[in-house]
Amino acid sequence: MNDSGALDTHLQELRRGTVVLACLQLLRTAEYGYKLLEELAVRGFAVDANTLYPLLRRLEKQGFLTSEWNTEEARPRKFYHTSSDGMRLADTLTNEWLALTSVIAALTTEEI
Repeated sequence: MNDSGALDTHLQELRRGTVVLACLQLLRTAEYGYKLLEELAVRGFAVDANTLYPLLRRLEKQGFLTSEWNTEEARPRKFYHTSSDGMRLADTLTNEWLALTSVIAALTTEEI
């Protein structure tokens, strides 16, 4: 694997867990998948649809998201919303993320 490939792999691994947290936070307001993809991209989380939709289904199966079909418009859309368990998970993950970023910031400024 070349340096670019290794970098891409590490960046993908770093982002993987953060996408879960970003979805849980953004879906505190119900939204459908494609709109969520756009919102994530605007906020700097470029996520492929082939990654997002299985993630949404997994989080729903785990009870962290709920969903409801909206059939009032010409095109039916499945709207996802963070459940109360998902909100607790998001809060826990956010606190852990903040603690980790604090540690990483300290590590990068430490004199060796």
